[in-house]
Formats: sequence, C-alpha cells, structure tokens
Amino acid sequence: MATVTYDKATRRYDGATRNAVDALDLQVGDGEFLVLVGPSGCGKSTALRMLAGLEPIDDGTMRIDDRDITHVDPSDRDIAMVFQTYALYPHMTVGENMGFALKIAGRPKDEIKTRVAEAAKVLDLTDYLDRKPKALSGGQRQRVAMGRAIVRSPQVFCMDEPLSNLDAKLRVATRTQIASLQRRLAVTTLYVTHDQVEAMTMGDRVAVLKDGVLQQVDAPRAMYDRPENMFVAGFIGSPAMNLLTVPVDGQGTVQLGSLGVPMPRNGHGDLTSGEVALGVRPEDLRLVGTGEGVEVVVELVEELGSDAFLHGSVTGGVEGDLLVARVDPKHPPRKGDQVTLAPNPDQLHWFDASTGVRVAG
Repeated sequence: MATVTYDKATRRYDGATRNAVDALDLQVGDGEFLVLVGPSGCGKSTALRMLAGLEPIDDGTMRIDDRDITHVDPSDRDIAMVFQTYALYPHMTVGENMGFALKIAGRPKDEIKTRVAEAAKVLDLTDYLDRKPKALSGGQRQRVAMGRAIVRSPQVFCMDEPLSNLDAKLRVATRTQIASLQRRLAVTTLYVTHDQVEAMTMGDRVAVLKDGVLQQVDAPRAMYDRPENMFVAGFIGSPAMNLLTVPVDGQGTVQLGSLGVPMPRNGHGDLTSGEVALGVRPEDLRLVGTGEGVEVVVELVEELGSDAFLHGSVTGGVEGDLLVARVDPKHPPRKGDQVTLAPNPDQLHWFDASTGVRVAG
C-alpha cells in the first residue's frame, strides 16, 4: 500500500506557451481511487505519466510514501500501468501475456503460474488462459491488460483512459468491474478519463484539471453540490449546469425574466452592482405558470425513457441564453412550445462573472 504526493510537480514542453502540468499539488491516500478528469489537452495524462516515470518532472517533486521518486527509473517505482490500448502480445496466450512481466523479472515458473491463476480468478478469465487475444472481446482484452498489472502486486496502479476503446454498454459494465476490483485489492489507483460520468461513478475523489492547473479535488457528491468555479460547475454533471450571466441591481437582486432573485449574504462581500454568473442544475428547474419565471421556447426535448430533458432558448431578460431542464418524461413539452421555468431558490450557485470563482450558494 502507498500514498502518492505531487509537490508542485511541473512539466513543460519545449516551445509550448504554457506548462502542460503547472505546479500540481495533490495527495492520493493509501488505497484510494482518485480520478483525474478534464477536457482533452488539460494535462491529466501527462500528470499520470509523470508518476509512472514516462515523462520527466521539470520542477517540483513526486513521492510514493516518503520516498522521493522524482528522478527514479520507471522500472524501480513499483507502478503498474494500464493503457488506453490493450498492448497485448498477439502471439502469446492470455496466461503468457499476464505473466510476461514476471517472466522478464526472473520469477520462478511455479510462482508465475500461481499468481496468474489468482489474477485470472479475480477477473473471471480462468477459462480463457489458453486463448490468444484475437479470440477475446474488447472487454475481455481489457481485463487481460488489468490482469497483467495485478500479477505484479504493485504499490500503485496508473490507468490511462482504459475504457475509451469499448462500446457504450461494455464501458458501463467494465467500469463497474474496475471500481469493484480496486476496492477489493485496495491498491492506490490513479485513473485518467475525459468522461465525467466515469469520474463521478468510479472515484473516491475526483481531481479536475484545466490547462495543466488543478481546479478542484473533492468527493464526487461534494464537487457536484459545491463546485469551486464556473469551469468545474460546467464540466461536472450531465447535462451540464446552466450558467447565466446576469446584471445585479443596487439592492443585490438579479432578474430572471419576471422573477427577482436576491443574492445571498456571504463572507465574500455582497455583489450589489455589475454582473454575476448564476448557476442552476437541470433538475433544479421546474415548469411554472406564465409570468412566474423565465420564458423559454422549446428547441429540443431529449426523451431517454426514465428521464426527459428540455432544451430551450430564453426569450426575455437574458435573451439568447439556453436552458436545460429535467421535465416529466411521461408528459414532456413539445418542440416549439413556449414554457416558463423557475429555479429552486435553495439550489442556486453564484460565481464572480469576471473571475469565475464561487462567491455564494
């Protein structure tokens, strides 16, 4: 078991205008499943590769427990990597693929056989040990790649978007298996994905990166309920949080169509002038009577069976903005309808429109 510490760890590439990973301060607890998430190019895979030793660290340090591994050779870090591509040897059987790293390390044949059998049992691969990778499905191949990492009994697992090559249904099933397996093995794990649904459903904690900078690290529910800035608010959640930039009058009230919403009092100072960004989740908007909220023209209704989401353009007050609201899936409005939406006043999020930082709510 091990803890992992990024201490102002920085990676910069020659000719780049900004650092790929910029002074990352992050600690992963012993046995924790931490998910690094963010849009493409945000630095999450680079941060993972820095830990694995596949990318150098230009500034700062990195530790496993109290051991400084900043300049330690990758082979001496006791880390197992699971890549986006399965990287299986096509001429080897499943058992040979899983035990190859142990064979290279000079482990006795009996030990290799035992450890491969144990990993195969955990991953439900016992019946496939004599097959070649071409005879397996995508999900089975990914489990073999996981098995290859497990047999090494490493201190840390590093997983770089291991599910991105799977179809949607298989991805859901496999992410459940990976999360369950990690909790059984209790091995410290860093998992990289661009899919925030994966992040929310798999991780003990989630770390959101943007342009190489850590935006927030927290438990999934806490991050969903209290995003620290507008980027996190818009990135975490599906559908994304609605964010409207609205003026604040002299009394600290914002106007949403015909609805006046008072700014909450908070320790950051009251915003009584200028603009504020108001955030509201789709599930916190409800259909109300005309004149009781924001008038919206329905552009699209996504009917998902158990859920339905209305996408509409605002026609007054904050005209030009789009709103997404969860509606009754059995009786959704239709495209072209004009409806009125009002937010739950207890579930509003307030951000400084100029800095994007949370100020209240």
